[in-house]
Amino acid sequence: MTSITLRSFRTSDAPAVSRLFRKIYGDHYAQPHVYLPRMIKQNHAVGRWHSLVAVSNDQVAGHSALILDKGTSIVELALSVVDPQIRGQNVATQLGRHLLIHAQALGYQGVTIKQMTHHPYTQKMAAGLGFHNTGLLPDHAPSPFGNAVTESLVLGYTPVDGYQRPLPALPWPDECREFMQQMCDVFGTRLSVSPWVGAPAQLEQRWGRYDGVFNEVDDSLLKQLQQLPEHWLISIRLRLAQGFDNAWRRLSSMGFVFSGLAPDDRGAGWLALFHRGFQPRSLALQCPRMQRLHDDMQQQIAPLTGLQVGGNRP
Repeated sequence: MTSITLRSFRTSDAPAVSRLFRKIYGDHYAQPHVYLPRMIKQNHAVGRWHSLVAVSNDQVAGHSALILDKGTSIVELALSVVDPQIRGQNVATQLGRHLLIHAQALGYQGVTIKQMTHHPYTQKMAAGLGFHNTGLLPDHAPSPFGNAVTESLVLGYTPVDGYQRPLPALPWPDECREFMQQMCDVFGTRLSVSPWVGAPAQLEQRWGRYDGVFNEVDDSLLKQLQQLPEHWLISIRLRLAQGFDNAWRRLSSMGFVFSGLAPDDRGAGWLALFHRGFQPRSLALQCPRMQRLHDDMQQQIAPLTGLQVGGNRP
C-alpha cells in the first residue's frame, strides 16, 4: 500500500493541484478557478479556500477544501479530487474528516456537501463522514465529465459539535409530511422561527439556471414568478416559516416541485427547495430517503415529458 501523508495546502502546491483536476476531469470541472494556479493561490490568500492535500511519493495526489464565505455560519466541503493511483485507500474521506475538525476550529456551526449523482463515490464519502442528506438539486451544474446531461446533486448537511439547527414546528402538507417528519427526527424542532438575515428577495443566474432566495412568497411575488418565461429553469429557496403549507400548494400549482431542504447559510433556520423546468431522468441514489424524494419528483413532472420541460440548459 502506498504511503500517504495529509498536510495543509502550501502556495507552491497550486500548479500540482490544478494538474490533478485536469487529469481527472479534463476541461469540464464546473469551478474554473482550479484551472488557474494563480486563482488557487489567491483564494487561499484571501481566506476563501482552506485546503488540505494528500501527498504520495512527494507528489500531490489528493485535494479537498472548505469553501468559506463571510457573514455565514456554514462552510462547504468541496473541491475533492484523488489521483486514481491511490484510490481505494479512503483518501477523500480522511481529508474530509480532518476538514470537519478544521471547520469546528474555525468557528463554523455546520458544514454542507454537494454529492454527485453520476457516480456513488461522493455519496458514500458523505455518508461515511456523518452527513445527513436534506435535498436534491436537479440539473444543477454542467457535467464534470463532459456529458450532455447536466449533473444533479444530493445536498448533505452536518452540524458542528455543540450547535443545533432544529426545524420550526409547522403543519406540513400531506404530500411531504413523511419527509419533513424524517427531517424533524434528525434535527429536532422548536416552536420559534429563526429570524431572516439579508435581503428579502434575491435572484441570480448561473449555468443557465435562475436561483431565487425568498423570505416569503406573497401574492405579488407569486404573480411575478408566474410571469417569468416558461422555458426558464428556476430554483427557489424559500424560508421555512409560518404559511409554508399554503406556499407549497401555490408553488406546486405553478409547476414548482418540492425537492427537500437546505440550511439557511445566512441565519440559523432552513430553506425549502422548489424547482421548475428540470429534465425527467432515472437516478440510482445511495440514500433511500433521497431516492424516494427523487422518484416522487419524477412522478410529478411525468405529465410534462411530452412537452419542453428543460428550456435553457446549463
